[in-house]
Amino acid sequence: MFHVKPSTRRLHLFDLDGTLIRGSAAAVEISRQLGLVEEIGALEQGFLQGLTPDEFAVRARDLWAELTPEQVTAAFEGAPWLAGIREVWADIRAGGDRCAVISLSPDFFVERLLEWGVDTAHGSAWPSVPFLEPIHRPGILNAAAKVRIARELCAGYGVDPVDCVAYGDSMSDAELFALVPATVAVNADHHLAGLSRHSYTGGDLREAYALVRNSAA
Repeated sequence: MFHVKPSTRRLHLFDLDGTLIRGSAAAVEISRQLGLVEEIGALEQGFLQGLTPDEFAVRARDLWAELTPEQVTAAFEGAPWLAGIREVWADIRAGGDRCAVISLSPDFFVERLLEWGVDTAHGSAWPSVPFLEPIHRPGILNAAAKVRIARELCAGYGVDPVDCVAYGDSMSDAELFALVPATVAVNADHHLAGLSRHSYTGGDLREAYALVRNSAA
């Protein structure tokens, strides 16, 4: 293992779409299983142009009306994950630190990462698959909710925000990057330019993690 224990307990906060999943997102991988890549692409473009996360969820739920648990499993297992995710989380926890995923994506997708060793995983609250209920808009997370959840986790784990590390890739991470001093832009777009302390482009989370590990040594 490559662990270097910092002097202060830290909380590592990971985004999912575009960060742990390189060049894709949970919504895209789910839609791929349904043959709806173009349709979700149009919704993703709308999101970039100002579509709110809750409205995105309502429209995505309509697209995914026939979604099955088996298709969710196939989407999760087939996603282009970065290499080394389990190893990084194991190393973080071995040193007494904590790690969490906070994502706007559906909780039924995000929470599968608990099996990979992350301490806690937070996603938007969606109805169970197959869908029998509509989207409950207040349960859909946005960028501000990421900051709120991060603060709640800090309080729960007894960690100050100054001792957190955030990993993200896009505008939904900008508010969190403004709160947390140690930040890693992972395969990021222009929205995080000038906001991150470190920047990583590649396919292995161990390499992104090493930027923070080395700086803390």
